Amino acid sequence: MLAAHRASYVAALALLAACHHDPQFATAKPPPDAAQIALGEKLAKAGDCASCHDSARREPFAGGQPVNSPFGPIYASNITPDATYGIGNYTPAQFAAALQRGAAPGGKRLYPAMPYPSFAALDPHDVNALYQYFMYGVKPVANATPQTHLPFPFNQRWVMMFWRIAFAQHGLFKPDPQHSAQWNRGAWLVQGLGHCGACHTPRGPAYNEMGYTEHSPLYLTGGVTDHWYAPNLTGDPGSGLGRWSADEIAAFLRDGHNDRAYAFGAMAPVIGASTQYMSDDDLHAIATYLKSLPAREASGQYVDSATVRASTMTTLHSGMPERPGAGLYLSFCAKCHGADGVGTPDKAPPLAGSSLALSSDPTSMLRLIVEGSQSPQTSGGGEPRKMPAFRTQFTDSEIAQVASFVRGAWGNNAAPVAPPEVTRLREAIHR
Repeated sequence: MLAAHRASYVAALALLAACHHDPQFATAKPPPDAAQIALGEKLAKAGDCASCHDSARREPFAGGQPVNSPFGPIYASNITPDATYGIGNYTPAQFAAALQRGAAPGGKRLYPAMPYPSFAALDPHDVNALYQYFMYGVKPVANATPQTHLPFPFNQRWVMMFWRIAFAQHGLFKPDPQHSAQWNRGAWLVQGLGHCGACHTPRGPAYNEMGYTEHSPLYLTGGVTDHWYAPNLTGDPGSGLGRWSADEIAAFLRDGHNDRAYAFGAMAPVIGASTQYMSDDDLHAIATYLKSLPAREASGQYVDSATVRASTMTTLHSGMPERPGAGLYLSFCAKCHGADGVGTPDKAPPLAGSSLALSSDPTSMLRLIVEGSQSPQTSGGGEPRKMPAFRTQFTDSEIAQVASFVRGAWGNNAAPVAPPEVTRLREAIHR
């Protein structure tokens, strides 16, 4: 009996000693470590912290920009080491709790607009590197960010403690021995640091992601965030990545475009501030992981047929296009995207076979027509690709017609768009 108690006591001391050396349990700020600061900077870029946390004045990580949610704007925190307005007084343990459990000092619970369920996958070494970078590698900025004021009952932050227990079922990433090191690296980046599911996975009624790994059937099958539809990233050959090669995925993440598509909307700043800085090894690891995902939530079909494309071109060039939207497309869109839908190299992507055009949710396509867009500025991507806005030229019915035409032309086969869908989107984005 005494021996058993002694063994338990020794084990407890060993655990306490381990906790003392684990940065997540540290209660005092450690001295700066140059290697850890450098690693933390890379991790912060891969985690795309800047897209949400940079200020409107482009001050790195000074916060204040709204992250729009269905319940109202949630303002990003100042995460510079400023002691008054930022996180300069955070201990390593407090930093880890906020980053991975959504628990800020003083009992404040963070909304899941902060992807702490995904960051729970990071190990203590990586969390410590991020802490070192934000404490010693970032300039403090005395920027007081606006307070988030959501309507009742969403303003009851204490509920987030129970939300995390119920829905944030994600933890430390564990490599799968049945897959390669490259696959596991990609899985770790997608599921954890990159938090791709925060946009690309549909959310439930509690704003919970419907899965955090490939074992969940809805993981990365597409989701709407701030009136942009983040597309299906599974192997669906219609709306997903089934017809994309791993090299095309890597090029898209590095340059902001490839021969199939260019980045727009909420994805443009992700590439501009994050993925363009990742190594080719990491980009191909991400591509390897994504290409391993089976087709799920299939939407739209594409028939790559010269006969079908020729039929569409005959309709367009007949002088009296019979299909609604065809005349508008020929007048306003064909000069860039081509009458044959194959696009213009270094200018506009193809629409024939476009996963955007075949998506189950046409929100992004409609918003692009209304607002236009520009691809991100990247070091190797050349001049950003631009699409003009047509909100003043087209009525809601005309936008629905041209979108429906594209979704059914050149071998595309996706559901048409109704004018009320455009009206609702315009009202939501005030365009």
